Parts: sequence; C-alpha cells; structure tokens
Amino acid sequence: MAAGTLFLVVGPSGVGKDTLLDGARARLKDDARFLFARRVITRAADAGGEDHEAVTSEEFARRKVAGGFLLTWSAHGLDYGLPMALSEALEQGRNVVANGSRATIAELAKLVPHLTVVEITAPPEAVAARLRARGREDEAQVAERISRTVPAMPDGVDVIRIVNDVDVATGIGRLVAALSEPRS
Repeated sequence: MAAGTLFLVVGPSGVGKDTLLDGARARLKDDARFLFARRVITRAADAGGEDHEAVTSEEFARRKVAGGFLLTWSAHGLDYGLPMALSEALEQGRNVVANGSRATIAELAKLVPHLTVVEITAPPEAVAARLRARGREDEAQVAERISRTVPAMPDGVDVIRIVNDVDVATGIGRLVAALSEPRS
C-alpha cells in the first residue's frame, strides 16, 4: 500500500484557514481516505479557535521527550505538536490534513514521504476586515499583520494555493477539491 499524503494547511491570520478546515472536515467526515489532525497545544481548551488537545507546558515537554510527536514547533508563546499517530495513518495510506506552520515545511518534508502544502490566501482588504471583525487586534496590529512578508516555500515542495476571496461555501469547495485531486 502506498503511503498517504500529508496536506499541511498554512496561511496567515485572517485568511479563513480554520473556517475552511472545519468545513472540509465536515464534508469529508465519511471519507475514510482522510484523517483531520487534532493538534496538541499548550493553550486552554476554552481559549477559542480550533478544536485541539489542551496540555500544560510540562505535559507537552514530557510527550516530546517520549517521542509522542511527529513534529513540534513554537509560535506566539505556545507549543504546537502533531501526534506521532498521524505517521502511522500515513503509513496505512490515509491522507492526513493538518493545520500547520510555514516554518515547519522544510523539516516536515524530511519526515514524511508525501507532503503537499495547501496555502490559503486572501486579498489584504478581506484579511483586514476579518481581523477587525474578530476583535482581537487593534488597527496598528491589523496593519502590521497585513504588511508581513511571507517567506518563499522550500524548493521541491508540492504547493497548492487557494484564494479565499468569495463566500465560505466556495472556499470550502476549493479546499475539498484540492484535497481530493490525485497527487503524483
């Protein structure tokens, strides 16, 4: 059996990544080819955002030392991990969809046989409106997020770009189509 593909979904705050992932998860819930990763994060379970496994920093460190993660990274004062069980699912031929960080792409490409990065983008004005609507950043922070430059993708990585610039249903449809396309 061929190994599955790890679809690492990346994109800056405000592009609608979590919304598209939630919609794709709902649409593909009965498709045994796909497994949507549940990340382990050192963030309270009730902090909002994605459904994740909340752990303390001490528990995260213990699991990391014990080899419990396929990959870990830190961002914005939090630790994130993709559980090692995802590697087993890939070996069994399942496609894993994981919310990830652009900073981990090169390392992840060395760890899994088939990696496809799904980069979610949106026009700056749409991102700014979404950030304002969520109410976590002031105008200066919104402007700073919009002006961030995105580093180039590592060479040799399969990348699918999805522009989330219409309605939610269209964005979800674009993500589901990207995940369902045969990869070489």
